[in-house]
Amino acid sequence: MALTAHLSCFLVLLVAGLAQGIKDSLRVQNPGAGPLELKEVFTLFQIQYNRSYSNPAEYARRLDIFARNLAQAQRLQEEDLGTAKFGVTAFSDLTEEEFDQLYGNQRAAGRAPNVDRKVGSDEWEESVPSTCDWRKAPGVISPVKDQKTCLCCWAMAAAGNIEAQWGVKFRQPVEVSVQAELLDCGRCGDGCRGGFVWDAFVTVLNNSGLASEKDYPFQGAVGTKCQARKHEKVAWIQDFIMLSGNEQGIARYLATEGPITVTINKKLLQQYQNGVIKATNTTCDPQYVDHVVLLVGFGKTKSVEGRQAKDVSGHSRRRSTPYWILKNSWGANWGEKGYFRLHRGSNACGITKYPITARVDKPAKKVSCPP
Repeated sequence: MALTAHLSCFLVLLVAGLAQGIKDSLRVQNPGAGPLELKEVFTLFQIQYNRSYSNPAEYARRLDIFARNLAQAQRLQEEDLGTAKFGVTAFSDLTEEEFDQLYGNQRAAGRAPNVDRKVGSDEWEESVPSTCDWRKAPGVISPVKDQKTCLCCWAMAAAGNIEAQWGVKFRQPVEVSVQAELLDCGRCGDGCRGGFVWDAFVTVLNNSGLASEKDYPFQGAVGTKCQARKHEKVAWIQDFIMLSGNEQGIARYLATEGPITVTINKKLLQQYQNGVIKATNTTCDPQYVDHVVLLVGFGKTKSVEGRQAKDVSGHSRRRSTPYWILKNSWGANWGEKGYFRLHRGSNACGITKYPITARVDKPAKKVSCPP
């Protein structure tokens, strides 16, 4: 019995060590792997992400796609102007079309409803803190979710926005159900086939609130019957607004009112590992947006993290990079523990197109975003 127990512990440690070693190998792998290394890297990828293929022909096809994605990651690494790192991810054996079908939200690219943008000053002189991170405030940001292959980023971002607004305004943490009103019972949106973030907010208004995630957990598919009426509402909203498409104004609202939803072009996220993405209009068209996420903060990289530049005398110097912090819905093992960063100040990937937030109530006292 004792020997069996020791052996079991040894195997657990061995498997854990192997998994970490595979993860580290994939993290540091040069995207431009040579032909002799490619199959080894692909094998590590298969183990790390539990991939298997039905026959040799499918294996060969996926290996070819994997190689093309590595080459694309290398190009992105060379072209990116921020500090982002691109390479092997859980999506490295998918074509761009497959990635769009499984994780995109084509409906998000549609026209916004007739919602007036919030009127306010966009003057750059107005005071905005240098950093803001709502993840540091207790009870504001719920754990990162995994939408799996259900195209419900629109619903998850809206739910995260409502949770955050509730936590900021009422100092009361809630975790609301995405499955209930937004997927099973929503008359707006199209469930796991996509939707607009405003569909989610209209649904919440029509249903007078949301049940809790604990009472009505996420299933990753639309249920056959709506059962929301069986459960108590734990959060609700008064209305929702669209902010002006100005990054300084968005930062000011974020710092003083709480997290908001934004809709972006997700193209660069397929190969993204970590760091700050500073996209160009060519690499990430800001007019085409197809993925809804939650904007939770902003800041600047430390000078040592920025890319080196030359001053007028030819000496190297370091520059910091301003960024947004965004919460994704692809699980905590993706990106930076489920989050990613976009360059702030260049409308990276169309972040200013649809900045929308629910409103729950006026705060009892002035709100302060943790730096």
